Amino acid sequence: MGSTQDKMKADLELRRYSKSTQDNYLRYAKKFVAYFMRPAEQMGETEIRTFLLYQLREKKISDAGHKMYVAAIKFLYNHTIERPEEVVKIPWPKVPRKLPDILSGSEVLTLLDAIPFIKTRAIVTTAYGTGMRVSEACNLLIADIDSKRMLIHIREGKRNRDRYVMLGKQLLLCLRHYFKTEHPKGPCLFPGQQTDQPICSKSVQEAVRKAAKACGINKRVTPHSMRHAFATHLLETGADIRTIQVLLGHGSIRTTTIYTQVSKKHVARVTSPLDLVGTPQGQVLG
Repeated sequence: MGSTQDKMKADLELRRYSKSTQDNYLRYAKKFVAYFMRPAEQMGETEIRTFLLYQLREKKISDAGHKMYVAAIKFLYNHTIERPEEVVKIPWPKVPRKLPDILSGSEVLTLLDAIPFIKTRAIVTTAYGTGMRVSEACNLLIADIDSKRMLIHIREGKRNRDRYVMLGKQLLLCLRHYFKTEHPKGPCLFPGQQTDQPICSKSVQEAVRKAAKACGINKRVTPHSMRHAFATHLLETGADIRTIQVLLGHGSIRTTTIYTQVSKKHVARVTSPLDLVGTPQGQVLG
């Protein structure tokens, strides 16, 4: 893509897209250009449709992958090439919302115990203890841990939003044990091979996958499962949905309400109107 790639990267940076989104958009746009081996400026709606249909019919891409291709190509033509007419008729795919598998509390503890490396275990524990995305946990700085106020500062989360989450007593003990054992030099709390850079989230994903397999947990388990478990367990222990939204950093409460559907205890606590009609409590029903 050459100069077009450089301009697209700059456009993404100027709009303050997250690093992961920048990387994904650039990668998917490069695949589009590589498919035809022609500059994007020489192509338009016809080539875009042909490419997307190829990905759907031949590559069998997922719903999420389809959406990412569309997002990347729309950004390329809307902002970088500045020919929005080429993508205005390209539809956004309908992505069905699937309910995630939720780990029980005992399954979470079993999984954590099965992670052999103290750094990875501390990251996954942080994800469950705070509801952070794994990328947010990996990118934490030592300075982000405020043990006096019992808060953790999450910097530039999704959509570049900062937020604070609670630092529980058990998590603080876990992080202190990790710190005394590993002695990270800083500024990163969880450094990678280069001590001034954070650990790669892919290594955490692989560790969680292996631990789940070793435990025999028959659910789809990823580091993001810790975030789902955090939100669902909070809901089941009485936290209100607005507080959970703030802790998760969701821009819309509609995103958070998915946990009211996956929490069996939450659903079971709701009284059916059939049980109310004809009773004193059901007088409000008329």
